[in-house]
Amino acid sequence: MQSQNKSVPGNGWSLDERNPQVIKSLMPLWEWFYRYYFPVTTDGWQHIPPQEQVLLVGSHNGGLASPDMVMTMYDWFHRFGTERLVYGLMHPSVWKVNPTIARLGEKTGAIVAHPKMALAALERGASILVYPGGAQDVFRPHRERDRINFAGRKGFIKLALREKIPIVPVISKGAHDTLIVLDDFYELAQKLHQWGMPWLLDVDPEVFPIYLGLPWGIGVGPLPNIPLPVPIHTRICSPIIFERYGKQATRDRAYVDACYQRVVKEMQRELDILIADG
Repeated sequence: MQSQNKSVPGNGWSLDERNPQVIKSLMPLWEWFYRYYFPVTTDGWQHIPPQEQVLLVGSHNGGLASPDMVMTMYDWFHRFGTERLVYGLMHPSVWKVNPTIARLGEKTGAIVAHPKMALAALERGASILVYPGGAQDVFRPHRERDRINFAGRKGFIKLALREKIPIVPVISKGAHDTLIVLDDFYELAQKLHQWGMPWLLDVDPEVFPIYLGLPWGIGVGPLPNIPLPVPIHTRICSPIIFERYGKQATRDRAYVDACYQRVVKEMQRELDILIADG
């Protein structure tokens, strides 16, 4: 575990790249987006204890820009300061697709989405922000914008059970309108790949969306995008505490599945309430 903490810049395998001064330098820019471009409404931050570690589990929207995630980060730093440790798990492909953005992400606390890094961050006393749905979530079709989609990934459940840490759900509405995903054509892209067009899958092997948005007008594939200026509402929900914790709980597949279904169900209920509130 200790070897994972050594500074290895540029690949997401170091906790030491996080730089509070860089975060502070970005806060005015984030604040402008927060107040004027999106403008953000938020609530529920009282659910995060002042000193305790939490596992923030979110459903995000809006393509690679993922503005609701960035605005949640701004809220955390604005409310708790840049010194209170929080790390965000980021897909390894980001370091391949856009190394510049990945390096900046490391400065703000992004680490590669791997169990060893998550455990190392918790051992350091940090909280963790994770979006289990990954590409399938952030690029889900616009008709599914009001649905929680974690794509069956349960690693975050095992992490919470093993480390005996509460899950704090993070939901939002509005951000999915910053990029209008028409549909995911991953199966078609796979066939084209088989027919000799491998470049189609070089960006991300999990999704192949077609969407309406800036700057492309019509975007094909998981390309970087500029989010449309749409109001965003984020909400921090009540912590989810499970009945059993520990390594034995992580080995109980039925129990892990039940915990996963509970988180998805509770987050969907909270999202339905947020949407109904208008």
